[in-house]
Order: sequence, then C-alpha cells, then structure tokens
Amino acid sequence: MDILVADMGDPDRIFDYTDEVEVIMRREPWDKNPRRWEGMPYIEDFALRGGYDLLIHGKGGPIPKTAFRYEQIPWLRAEHFLQGSTTYPLDLHLLINKKTWDPIWEYGRGGRAHLSDAEGTNINWTYWDEYYDGTRYGFSATPRNGHLFGHPVPPIIAKEDASGIVAGTTSHFSKAFPQVKVELEAGQIVKVVGGAAYGDAWRSLLDESRATQYPCFPRPGLFYLWEVAIGTNPKIMRPSGIEKHSSGGFEWERRRSGVIHMGFGTLWRSAEEKWAGENKLLYGHLHIHLLFPTFTITTKAGREYTIIRNGRLTALDDPDVRTLAAKYGDPDALLREDWIPQIPGITCAGSYDEYSCNPGKWIYGGDEGRG
Repeated sequence: MDILVADMGDPDRIFDYTDEVEVIMRREPWDKNPRRWEGMPYIEDFALRGGYDLLIHGKGGPIPKTAFRYEQIPWLRAEHFLQGSTTYPLDLHLLINKKTWDPIWEYGRGGRAHLSDAEGTNINWTYWDEYYDGTRYGFSATPRNGHLFGHPVPPIIAKEDASGIVAGTTSHFSKAFPQVKVELEAGQIVKVVGGAAYGDAWRSLLDESRATQYPCFPRPGLFYLWEVAIGTNPKIMRPSGIEKHSSGGFEWERRRSGVIHMGFGTLWRSAEEKWAGENKLLYGHLHIHLLFPTFTITTKAGREYTIIRNGRLTALDDPDVRTLAAKYGDPDALLREDWIPQIPGITCAGSYDEYSCNPGKWIYGGDEGRG
C-alpha cells in the first residue's frame, strides 16, 4: 500500500455562502483545477502507471471507468466513520434501496412525480418513456445504492416538463443561507429568489449561461434539473463542527434516508463538461437540500406510490424490510433515523419564517447541540 498526500494549501476555516460555487463551478477543463479536491488526474494517473489493484480517492461524484478498482472514502474524520451507517447490515441496506427504487423503475414509466418539502418545495415532472431505455439517463433495473435518482440525468429530452419551485437553506458545501427559491419551467431554472450571497452568485451564473447551448440540453441555458438524489441510510448523522470545512459541510447528511439533494446543471465529469471546459464556458451544478420531502409517483393507470413521507423513506416500514432487520436485532431500532434535523416551525418550537431569514444563527449558534 502507498499513501499520497495532496496539500491543497487551504487551512481549515469557517464556511461562507459561496463556497459551493467556488468548489463546483468551472470555466476551464476540470482536470486543471479539480473540484472539491477529488478526482485529481495526477493521482489517477499514478495508480494507472503503477499497476495498482485499488485506488481509494475522493468522497463523492461518479467514478470513471479504470483498469483498476476505484473506491471513494466519504469519511473525512473519525466522527463520520464511527456512525452506525458504517457497519449497517449490507443486505438490509440493499433491500431498502431496492424497495425505494422499484416504484420508480417498475411502475413510473409514463407516470408523474410530485415532490414537496416543508421548507417550500413544490414541483412536478413526467417520467417520459424515453428515459426508460435502460442504457442512460441514470435509470436501469439496478439501483444506484445510497444515491437513487428520482429524476433522469442528462441528456435532457426536449419535452422535459419539470415545473414548480425548489426551496431550501442548505447545499453541499456552503454556510447555511437565507432561504433560496428557484423557479422552474420546462425543466429549467428561470428565476432565483433570495439566498443572500449564494442566491446572488447563482443569479449571476444564470445570466452568464442563459444564451449558451449545451450539448446535453434541449434549449440554451445551464441550470436544468436532473439530480433528485435520494439518501437511503437511516444511521447518517450531521457531524459536529458543521460550520468548518473539516466537517465536510452538509454534504455528508445527504446520505441519510429520506433526504433529497436537488442538483441543477451539468453532470459531473461528463462529455458536456469536457466540451464546456475546452471552450472556456461555464459548467457544473449547484444544489439545494430537502430535509423533509414528500415524494409520490402516480402511474399511468392512476395508482399512487409514496416513496418518502415527511422525510421518512416508506421502505423503512415495508414488511419485508422489517423481517430482514429482525435478523440483526430490534427492527424498530435498526430502521429508526439516528438524526432528525431540528428546524423551528417544522420539527421543533419556533418560527420557520424567522429561521429561514438566518438559518446559520440556529444551526451554528449556542451550545445546545442545535441542528
């Protein structure tokens, strides 16, 4: 085993509102300025030249096809690694993923999705037949465990119709911001409201990319919805020190069962990102997290399936899942979320309107273990 240490030059510091933009969005080939300190080409090339059997590198995003086994390591510190999610029974987790995915893959074709959230999201889209060819769009019979795609990935087809509002106060890698709302028409963001400096940066990027025709989108503009990624492990917990870079930010908690992170823009390390980088055009995708979503699918025949209800995966209450969980102990304990966000007006006393104006005051302030 060999260990490479990459010094990125930045000391640990407090998050600001625009860190997500700085670490994700690019206008040059990503390999010249790797994003989120992962997928570094010289490390991947080192593993290839050295004939290694396994490379462990990076914490998120898709892994390229390589001549060696390539695994990521999402645990940034011991606190992550010591959570119950690390030793969660694999067959149980796989069954939870399958039970969550089956309604989308088996019954969703031609139907409609509705996604809402207590922080203000309300959005609908159609599961067009074209998305079910089984070869692309992120849809196949095999679930993408722990990161289930509730919406197809690019290329986005011309009749994509996702519309409504997505709202929230957190993303992957920024300070919690005053509520941001993005308005969608025909699958594309047409307006960004609020969000303080995060919203300001997004509005600027929306204007910058408005006239660019990306190869993966049906009309000009960058910020199309594609990522509706469902977390599936009930034992993920928000770490302490969440205000600092060393915590990994809110990206870790996106893995918790029932949490959805919404992504708008290009697909990580895709052909369209290579094209944009070579042409010095803006690319990347930005996120909004939904902590209490309700996600339903209505089939062509009119039958409704609820995949998530108020932030809880319905698969966790499936009889088959409970039966398998009983092999390992108390199913109530194994299928209970170890962490539920405490947000005023939603899961605890207080005013959501006040919280949404300054969520950082609640999440980072005081010593009461809030958030």
